[in-house]
Amino acid sequence: MPSYKLTYFPARGRAEVARELFYLSGVPFEDVRIPMEEWPEFKPKTPFGQIPLLEIDGQPIPQSFAIFRYLAKEFGMTQLPFAECPLLENRFVGDNAFESAWVDAIADQHKDYMNEMRPALMVYMGFAQGDKEQLVKDVAVPARDKYFGILEKIAKENGNNGHFVGSALTWVDLLIADHASVLTKHIPGFLDGFPAVLDTVRKIESTPKLKEWIEKRPETAF
Repeated sequence: MPSYKLTYFPARGRAEVARELFYLSGVPFEDVRIPMEEWPEFKPKTPFGQIPLLEIDGQPIPQSFAIFRYLAKEFGMTQLPFAECPLLENRFVGDNAFESAWVDAIADQHKDYMNEMRPALMVYMGFAQGDKEQLVKDVAVPARDKYFGILEKIAKENGNNGHFVGSALTWVDLLIADHASVLTKHIPGFLDGFPAVLDTVRKIESTPKLKEWIEKRPETAF
């Protein structure tokens, strides 16, 4: 079995989906959380000058979505003797090429949304200064209405079955659920106008192994 090391800051952020995939699959990994003050020294050691960074037997993979896709394929499409979940309940990438493409499409749309949303989130999380109320009105609400309006439609068209694509847990389910939990923490009530999304997120977070991880993971600021 390969050895895995995941390096990120002491936060959920862009590494949490990878941590969840490891935990859901029962795959051991080294969860390295480097303090911010150590980042300048570590940065030149990374391929792109950023983290998260996944190392597999010492070989690096940068970029969060590349990491998520790799782990989802590696753990979801291969029968692992140490995995607790049966293969057909633990695909992570969709049950076929069409579903996999939709997982990727939603993830790419999530990136577009995050680029629009970032100025507001940076202020709400304390990384920048600004007028919170004005940023919500001018930045966050338009970005939210566009993206979560899409997700609301997708959730309904998927039968409100607790997933955004197909009938089994995928890595984009984890991505959306984690982001939604951040939003509801920092901006309470912000997603109340999207009941199908919130219902889907609740069902995702009630997945037994994921619920176990959420309850035991380190408490972080973001």
